[in-house]
Formats: sequence, structure tokens, C-alpha cells
Amino acid sequence: MTGQNVRWGILATGGMAATFTADLVDLPDAEVVAVASRSLEPAKAFAERFGIPRAYGDWESLARDEEVDIVYVATPHSAHRAAAGLCLEAGRNVLCEKPFTLNAREATELVGLARDRGLFLMEAMWMYCHPMVRRLKALIDDGAIGEVRTVQADFGLAANVPASHRLRDPALGGGALLDLGVYPVSFTQLLLGEPSDVVAKATLSEERVDLQTGALLSWESGAVASVHCSIVGGTATSASVTGSEGRIDIPYGFFFPDRFVLHREGRDAEEFTADPADGARNTLKHEAAEAMRALRAGGTESPLVPLDGTLAVMRTLDAIRDRIGVRYPGEAG
Repeated sequence: MTGQNVRWGILATGGMAATFTADLVDLPDAEVVAVASRSLEPAKAFAERFGIPRAYGDWESLARDEEVDIVYVATPHSAHRAAAGLCLEAGRNVLCEKPFTLNAREATELVGLARDRGLFLMEAMWMYCHPMVRRLKALIDDGAIGEVRTVQADFGLAANVPASHRLRDPALGGGALLDLGVYPVSFTQLLLGEPSDVVAKATLSEERVDLQTGALLSWESGAVASVHCSIVGGTATSASVTGSEGRIDIPYGFFFPDRFVLHREGRDAEEFTADPADGARNTLKHEAAEAMRALRAGGTESPLVPLDGTLAVMRTLDAIRDRIGVRYPGEAG
């Protein structure tokens, strides 16, 4: 695909799809050529809004569109397995929103499909592609704070939603953990890999989804991490990484930071700030650019968001849900 535009299809027409598409159309080498929804009218309205030439009233038509190079899946995560699987089976490359699936079993099935067919697949974990997060990880990898000993990260908001809302609907994978907790868990595993042990507690709703969850993750190295998520209270949404020789603090919005501060013994604190050329701190263009870069290079996954890392995060989320007693319809146990 070297030297040509990457042609995108958008599967779903909700808020995430709109946000992603708005950022995507600003990239000079991206072309949005089709959109699909479960019915034609919302697809047509979305297509008109963004100047997309083809609108489909079913997912299958988009999956079969041979003029689409890659499909961005933005359905609720309870439908990720079905939507992404349909596209992969039809020969389309896929960028799938986070959380990647409901559970590790579904994630393993999607990764198996992509690998069997030699197709590109990537979780839309935009945090991993964010320039400031990449800069932070590079500093840590270079030993700026020594060996990582502790990570703390939280993401909470006061959603104030009724029981009928998707955030509280078990059939839609509701709860704080999959919607919000995926960020602190993914951040932690970006730095430390998959934990060897998981302890967790949660406050559950009447529908048996988690309203807030706290987890303690540990590694055989001796490192520990404290992660928290909530849909019943706005938290600092910050993170801190402590090593044997220093600490990095990330203020509000740790998964799309515009600055962070490096503290080292005997030195003045160093503040790192975003390059204005990178654009808005909350842009999704970096994950789109990374997917297109990998596609042009002939890759089947991104080194920034590797599939094995995605699977590891899903296993941790499963372990946390096991500890707090949250299961979704159709899951065993």
C-alpha cells in the first residue's frame, strides 16, 4: 500500500465513531469511503455529515466492500467480537475499539482469525500511540527512574446514569471496569507487563455490574500496582510511576497527557510538555496514523499496540471480574 491513501470503513455511527472520523478526515493520507449501521437511516445521516460516499444499512455489506482497506469498529464492546469477526472473515483489516472484547476468550478468537488469514488487527488503545505516553515509556525504558516498583492509576467519573443505560446493562458489558478500568490496567501493563497475581474489590449495582472497582496487581519482580475505576464519582484521573531512582507524576488525563513531571533524588523536578505540532491532546489521529503506517509496511499488527499485549490486558480484566463476581450473559461460571 506504499504511496497511496488508506481507505477506511466505519462500522457504527455513535459518538466514538463520530469522534474518530472527525480526526481521521484531517489526515491527508486517509480516505473514509464507507459507513455501516444496523439500519440505513443513521448510516446515511453519518455519511452526509462526513462526506462519505457509501452508506450501508447492515454490517455485512461493509465487510464485503473490497474498496475498503481497513474497518474501524466502534460498536458497544459487547458487539466487538461479532463485528470485528465478520470483517476479518470477509478479508478486511480491522482497528477495533477498546475494550477489545468482553473477555479473553473472545479476544483470543479474534486474534486467531486475523493471524490465520494474515490480516491486520489492532485494538484502538489510543493511549499507547499518544506522543507523550510514548515519550514517558521511552524515559522509563532508558532507566530514568530505575527499576519500576509501583504504579498508581485511576479513572472515575460521576456518570449518574439510570439502570437502563449501557454503562449499567450487563448485556452490553456494563460497569466501570471495561469502560474505564481498561485505561489504568493497560497503562500499568504497558510498563510492567502481565501481573502474576490480582486482588480486587468492587461495589456492584443491582444489575450486578461494577459501579467502582479497586485492584491490586503484583509481579514476581516485587512490583505492585494500584488501579481504580468508577462510574459513581469523578476521580483525579491521574497516574504515578515510582522506580528505584525516581518518580514520574502525570496529572489529570494520564492516558492523553499534555505534560508530566520527572522527580529524581538530588535534582530539580523536570517537566515534560507536549509538542504543539502533535495537535490536540485528545486527538485520535495518532492511533489512525499508526494503523496506516503498519498497513503500508505490510504488517499484521502494530508494535505499539501488539496483540499479545491486548490479550494480556483482557486476561487481567477477566481476573478482576472473577474476583469481584461480575459475569455477563452467556459467560460460564
